[in-house]
Amino acid sequence: MSDFKSGFIALIGSPNVGKSTLLNRIVGTKVSIVSKKPQTTRTKISGILTRKDFQIIFLDTPGIHPAKNALDEIMLRTIENAITDVDAVLYIMDAKAGVREPDREMIERLSKRKIPFIVLINKIDVVDKNCLIQLMEELGEENKVCPISAKMGDGVDELLLTLQQYLPEGPKYYPEDMVTDQPERVIAAEIIREKALKHLGKEVPHGIGVEIERIEADEEKDIIHMDAVIYCEKESHKGIIIGKGGLKLKKIASEARVDIQVLFGQKVFLQVWVKVKKDWRNQNSILKILGYKD
Repeated sequence: MSDFKSGFIALIGSPNVGKSTLLNRIVGTKVSIVSKKPQTTRTKISGILTRKDFQIIFLDTPGIHPAKNALDEIMLRTIENAITDVDAVLYIMDAKAGVREPDREMIERLSKRKIPFIVLINKIDVVDKNCLIQLMEELGEENKVCPISAKMGDGVDELLLTLQQYLPEGPKYYPEDMVTDQPERVIAAEIIREKALKHLGKEVPHGIGVEIERIEADEEKDIIHMDAVIYCEKESHKGIIIGKGGLKLKKIASEARVDIQVLFGQKVFLQVWVKVKKDWRNQNSILKILGYKD
């Protein structure tokens, strides 16, 4: 009988605690976008780690936050679905923020389920030893706690060793060289949204979505032509995204193109437009186009 193990592990936590950073660190490449702004991840994104004797499929989920619109409700359902049928859950919290009430509530909820879970204290690189000791004590001996720094990689190898004990014997679900089950079109759209999040203010990012309208390969010139649309909810937001003389949109597109070229492994000619779709986060037709609904 084969000793190969495989399983599914969900990453959950409040916005901006480092879930996507940890996922990218584990699989060794960008499969989930990263931003300092909260609510960056909107859909469940699978990252795949394959080693000689095991394979782990990680489910990155949106940050836990109160629902204000249809998109938020979809995001919360995504989290609930992700932790329903997995082999273990990683609950990630921010060491610098301390143990907040939402952390206590979710840890209590997880403790009532039969699914094993580990509390990860992330960002230990920005707190001192005494603070970390205090956090460990506050979380209590009854919880399995692992301190890590997803950004620096501290504690991640130890975490992977711990996770192996939760994996049942099972098949290799994905090929060894596969690091995500997300289509390239989806990742490209997320990369553009990541760059927009980077360059836009606090209010606009939550009101944007990205659709890849066209991907066409020119084999003779060895280049991919890609057309993308950034949707926003207000005319005033459109002007902010485009920027004076179109400079901000050019910057977003230019930085996105660099990462997308790495993704596709060849030159990409990227064109990005901005369109206004009022209240799109409550419109099922738009949510479906952007991939947030089946």
